[in-house]
Amino acid sequence: MNDRVTPPMHALPDGEAELSLVVRLPWEDVARLGQEAGRLASQMQRPVTLDEAVSHRLRSSSLGAHAKQAGAQPAAVTSASVSSLPPRPPAEQARQAIDRITGTA
Repeated sequence: MNDRVTPPMHALPDGEAELSLVVRLPWEDVARLGQEAGRLASQMQRPVTLDEAVSHRLRSSSLGAHAKQAGAQPAAVTSASVSSLPPRPPAEQARQAIDRITGTA
């Protein structure tokens, strides 16, 4: 049986919408989002969450800009950076991603 539920959507005062999602990503992509959050935090001079990094990435992508201009609903968003590395055990992926995020790699 399919237990998928449409996530709730909330209208925000600034005219945008807020939508909560659960996304499964390879550890390499999580590490890239951590790096993006670090860059944003440096620019904004404040801590930045991975949620903010994802939102920033989606807003700055050509797909997000096109959908906003055209007023059409966006197509399914795919990761712009797909890992071409050979598969590794999940524990090794997690360790390497954490090392990259913390800068110990």
